[in-house]
Amino acid sequence: MGRDNLYITVPSFFRCPISLDVMKSPVSLCTGVTYDRDSIQQWLDSGNNTCPATMQILQSKEFVPNRNLQRLIQVWSDSVARRQLDTDSATNLVVPSQDQVKVLVKQLDNKCFSSLTKIVSFARESEENREFLARMDGFLNALFDFMRNAESDIKLIELVLKILDLMLSKIADKKPLLEANCLSTILLVLQRGSTDSQIQSIRLLDSIAVDGESKLKIAEKEGLLPELVKSLSKEKDPRLIEASLSCLIAITTPKHVKTKLIHSRTIPELKNLLSEPNTIISIIEKSLELLGKLSSCKEGRLEIWNDSILLQKIVQKVLKVSSRATEHAVTMLWSVCYLFRDEKAQEAVVCSNGMIKFLLLMQSNCSLAVKQMSADLLKIFRVNSKSCLSSYDTKTTHIMPF
Repeated sequence: MGRDNLYITVPSFFRCPISLDVMKSPVSLCTGVTYDRDSIQQWLDSGNNTCPATMQILQSKEFVPNRNLQRLIQVWSDSVARRQLDTDSATNLVVPSQDQVKVLVKQLDNKCFSSLTKIVSFARESEENREFLARMDGFLNALFDFMRNAESDIKLIELVLKILDLMLSKIADKKPLLEANCLSTILLVLQRGSTDSQIQSIRLLDSIAVDGESKLKIAEKEGLLPELVKSLSKEKDPRLIEASLSCLIAITTPKHVKTKLIHSRTIPELKNLLSEPNTIISIIEKSLELLGKLSSCKEGRLEIWNDSILLQKIVQKVLKVSSRATEHAVTMLWSVCYLFRDEKAQEAVVCSNGMIKFLLLMQSNCSLAVKQMSADLLKIFRVNSKSCLSSYDTKTTHIMPF
């Protein structure tokens, strides 16, 4: 590889204005400028009372963590690391032939890090190669045996997960992955593996949650649901958050699973995601969808309608994110306010200008189901057009639905 291929462009706002290095722990001063924590702390400890970039006198020497920037830097760093790894792999590793792969598979019983690495390269190469591996006698069983042994080297398990992730659509029978030992290995990866391995293990869980029995087995595995909920933390990689949301949506059908998730404090994590100003659209959509599933049981409804701030965040997403997000939000509000007639929730929605949103939905191109739920909500609130629109300055003519 030439030296030019190793050059990496660092976004300028990832660099600390003092050290000019990529920030490890970005913090913001009262002036709004962000620095690396160690650099600005050293500047302030030296007796300076100004912002180094603007030279403004600091009204306060306190600083706050810039979580959004830290998350962006982490995503960028992971991306660079993956790109370098993929480049190194492509440069240094020759993709084996089918005959060579047959020999490699026979060597999986021994110390096989090198063999697994070559098989990963073979599987990545083409759809045909993945189909070849899926048809090979004993290959998938060998991978399942690795998954059954939670004491295996975590690096070996991560390679096995890469292969399984590449072959998900080719594996006809995934029941062995529901065995207790396999679930223990997945839990181990969620606790100690790399971000990419955690995402791959979660996608694996998502793919095996196909019926009530499989969903209950996943939920009953001690420690697994709490780890999935931890993955929703707003400080995590957005790819990990989205994969976790998809998996939780997939398994949250049985009432028992919903109850366990509520007790694992899933709703506060979803509230945090909805409160973040820079949360990506797909994460907002899936957060609302999961909230909707949790609101279908009594414990979930109680927690949602007793949290006026959460209800306010849900109302804010109506007509602001996407049609899918709007549908999930309206369905949830319809459930707690119309179907179950909770007065506290109704009050929170009114205070959040929810009625204006429902009026606008009645005149929008949303689905018939959303329009019907909006009409139901407007009826239950019985608000006349004047009081409803008192804080809404517009020349638009609104047509009352009743």
